Amino acid sequence: MSRHGLSRRGWLLGVLSTATQAAATEGETAPDPVRPGRSLVWPRDHGAHPANRLEWWYATGWAGPLDAPTFGWQLTFFRSRTGLAQGNASRFAARHLLFAHAAITDLAGRRHLHDQRIARWNGDPSARPDSASLADADIRIGRWTLRRSGPVVPDRLGSVWQANLPAGSTTAPWGLELTLSETQPVLLQGEAGFSRKGPDLAQASHYASLPQLAMTGGLRLPGQREALAVSGRGWLDQEWSDTLLHPEAVGWDWIGMNLADGGALTAFVLRRADGSALWAGGSHRGPGVQQAQVFAADGVRFVPGRRWTSGATGARYPVQWTVHTPAGRFEVRALLDSQELDGRGGTGAVYWEGLSELLDAGGRRVGLGYLEMTGYNERLRLG
Repeated sequence: MSRHGLSRRGWLLGVLSTATQAAATEGETAPDPVRPGRSLVWPRDHGAHPANRLEWWYATGWAGPLDAPTFGWQLTFFRSRTGLAQGNASRFAARHLLFAHAAITDLAGRRHLHDQRIARWNGDPSARPDSASLADADIRIGRWTLRRSGPVVPDRLGSVWQANLPAGSTTAPWGLELTLSETQPVLLQGEAGFSRKGPDLAQASHYASLPQLAMTGGLRLPGQREALAVSGRGWLDQEWSDTLLHPEAVGWDWIGMNLADGGALTAFVLRRADGSALWAGGSHRGPGVQQAQVFAADGVRFVPGRRWTSGATGARYPVQWTVHTPAGRFEVRALLDSQELDGRGGTGAVYWEGLSELLDAGGRRVGLGYLEMTGYNERLRLG
């Protein structure tokens, strides 16, 4: 496999399936378990956490006004500890995998463009061209990068995030170069950033969100010589975990919505194979409020509505939902049905991730954001 190749699906899934056992014994990094009561410290905790098994930085957003968006976009960088370097002191050993998914939803053209990258990483933050910083957010796979800069001062909101995917490659003749400026403090999900994902305390992540990011930049579509200047809103999540999924969980449904009033709504449900809810959660933060309302596991319910069947994978996704939360009942509707990411030729994961609208009980659009659905093609494998 080439450094950024998109093959050997089975090899990657094998790496992920052995990571749980290996991470406990590899001993290359001092353990730092996900646990309640751990204080998150910025900007250090925006950086990578190589002692933990899984991690991702997940950025999404839209271009245009809330009532008439033109494009949606998402960029996710993942890090997975392989466990393959146990007893191997070589600095060339592939202790981690870095991989990334990116997509653009072109609403006018009714098309969904996506691509992915994979790289091995030895854990050295100075490695090039593929690495992740331990001191702050700075993740790169070749020319794909996501990095944070600026002061981290609670009252000054000086952080700026840069997401860059240069156009011009054979697999992605499109690209984006976006600047995401913080307008609100970090939103700590769950219990001060400790987010339960199952009935056992070990099934949890440290989880922080940055909603209502002010987005500017350029977006280049296939066949265009010049990038389109765009502006809009964004959202960024960062999570890291040691054991994310309960054995009964096959996948999850999740929304992250920037609200028209300046607030933010998160809700998720982890599903069993029969579709029943194993665990749920989320939060609501109103405009001008620093402390979010955290939802209990029994306070969130997703009721599926209309479904769309993928011609590529045969998976059937609910592209409309009724979501019940302590903050109210909402309808979630995909703005384009075909927003599936088929990674079977690369990372192995198949999931639906797309720009969607949030409607209140009266049918009014009160937010935009992203809906994510996993485990509909087959059980999600995270180790």
